[in-house]
Amino acid sequence: MAYHVPVLLAESIEGLRIKPKGIYIDLTFGGGGHSRAIIRNLSSKGRLIAFDQDKEALTNRIEDPRFKLVNANFKYLYNYLRYLGVVQVDGILADLGVSSHHFDSPDRGFSYRTDGPLDMRMNRSAQLTAAEVVNSYQPERLKEILEQYGEVPNAKRVVGVICRERGRKPIETVQQLRDLVSPLFPAKTLNKELSKLFQAIRIEVNREIESLQRMIGQAADVLVPGGRFVVISYHSLEDRLVKNFFKSGNFEGEVSKDFYGNVISPFRLVNRKVIVPSDAEIEENPRARSAKLRIGEKV
Repeated sequence: MAYHVPVLLAESIEGLRIKPKGIYIDLTFGGGGHSRAIIRNLSSKGRLIAFDQDKEALTNRIEDPRFKLVNANFKYLYNYLRYLGVVQVDGILADLGVSSHHFDSPDRGFSYRTDGPLDMRMNRSAQLTAAEVVNSYQPERLKEILEQYGEVPNAKRVVGVICRERGRKPIETVQQLRDLVSPLFPAKTLNKELSKLFQAIRIEVNREIESLQRMIGQAADVLVPGGRFVVISYHSLEDRLVKNFFKSGNFEGEVSKDFYGNVISPFRLVNRKVIVPSDAEIEENPRARSAKLRIGEKV
């Protein structure tokens, strides 16, 4: 099964500073590209635990005694580590992007480019779908989602058009939604605005921000002192949360200091400047274009 080429692979592995006998976590297994690179750096005594909430990712599992794949959302990191008898780990990697496999599967409804059902669930066992968000959410809540998660321009107008149409008949497919809202955006920026719209709905469907915040807090708890947390994000909302937590220990970025003037945070920033893909990587893999990598070290 084709999944995306691992983004910022060399930079991620270098950032983890892998100890051959260490225990590592890949929170977003997908096609297993990052996981395979981590395992190559482990000795026979090392261990890798990966998470993915999509059952389809299980077909990519790595047959290796050092590897364990957990079919669950990464927000349950702490509970599953306790279940597996793991108290602390040496490094954690999270590639927060949606895989090319999801974007390229019309039946999943993630992309505005191909028609299919308005689904967008990363975990197909979950109840909430994109169609339900679009057809049943109150107008004010829908507007809030589009503004907060996608920075969609003219969100009020977009919601107004959606609400009028859904009052006439349900909006059930990608093509229906695209045809409905496309006239509201300038032709030269249409694809960009559709991307924002679909991103906002996807984030709501999968509760991505809530899950990310829960996961980051748990990661801080389970890392050993000196352990590395490597996070690749793809939009400003995610990146801001990661940046703020690494800097201040909270998602608002409000810095507190101890009696001696030292910043109180569970992490030390390893890279003061965000790491982005090279021109060569972007040319080879255009979906890497918006990737940003940050590394925190547990203090």
